[in-house]
Amino acid sequence: MRSGKGAGCRVSTHGVARQRGVVMLWALMCVALMSIYLMKVGQMWATNIRRANEDELLRRGDAIRSGIQSFVRAESSNAFPRNFEDLLRDPRASFVRRHLRAAYADPMTRGDWQIVKGPNGEFYGVYSASQDVPFKRDEFSDADAGFSLQTSYEEWKFVTYPSNGMVRR
Repeated sequence: MRSGKGAGCRVSTHGVARQRGVVMLWALMCVALMSIYLMKVGQMWATNIRRANEDELLRRGDAIRSGIQSFVRAESSNAFPRNFEDLLRDPRASFVRRHLRAAYADPMTRGDWQIVKGPNGEFYGVYSASQDVPFKRDEFSDADAGFSLQTSYEEWKFVTYPSNGMVRR
């Protein structure tokens, strides 16, 4: 038998280094998997936000179109508004008459709406400046049924055109 320090007890530094390498490999794999997972969560989150903005675009656009229709029907002249502000406070009335609660911003761009004007400057409607491809392709309201064939939000026009009895102001 051997006597002395380290007799019968050999420690291999080679095995410890190999164990550290395996642990490091597992740590890197965990970080990579977490990164992939967080990337997917981020994509889902961005998609959900964009879908919510799309729904808000439809709500706000329909509210503006309804405001224009309300403005036209409010008086017997059936005149169209000249600008967005006419919907917020009807200049034809001697009292405060609102056809729209607030000047809604375009939810897709967070900026101003693009305006659809008539030949004499009448305010017919709005549309978004966003050229993104819509998620929604069907199940639109009757007023928005034509949106199912459009390829960008920019083509979703929330307008009211003159019909019989409607005149330009």
